[in-house]
Amino acid sequence: MTKEVEQSISKSNWKQEFETLREIIIDCPVTEELKWNLPCYTDGGKNIVLIQGFKEYCALLFFKGALLKDEQHLLIQQTENVQSARQMRFTNVEDILEVENAIRDYVLEAMEVEKAGLKVEKKKTYEIPDELEMKFDEDPAFKEAFESLTPGRQRAYILHFSKAKKSETRSRRIEKYSQHILEGKGLNDK
Repeated sequence: MTKEVEQSISKSNWKQEFETLREIIIDCPVTEELKWNLPCYTDGGKNIVLIQGFKEYCALLFFKGALLKDEQHLLIQQTENVQSARQMRFTNVEDILEVENAIRDYVLEAMEVEKAGLKVEKKKTYEIPDELEMKFDEDPAFKEAFESLTPGRQRAYILHFSKAKKSETRSRRIEKYSQHILEGKGLNDK
């Protein structure tokens, strides 16, 4: 148990739920860390599960949840664009305690998935908009900067640009974020 995680939990709106989840998870042979200002549990430096709090619920996020058997049907895919991670959601301590043993089993299975080196085969769920392709053709430095972004950052930009219905709007969005991309920043980075 780390002091950083204790401090993070003490500030959460889901304090009791986070503490309960933490007690269950640390029974497993994982390392507790604070990542993204949230309790994160790793094994051999690999992320296994993260405790998250939202307005309506708190959750365990299994980074490679899509590879878990999920025989008890406890895992939820947050949105259609999330390919790897899956959540186990809770609204109170009682919900957590009802599936306490299953939580441990899922954490141990997630550790085995990581040790086996399994990877989620990601499907390309988006098309690069024509306006972005044109920007690549016009500005090779921009294309190079975009391609040097992490796959997640590239995907976030492409999804954001593609959501615009009109070509002019897509072009405006690309121009708005051009400097961000050239600086190696993600869509929501400051």
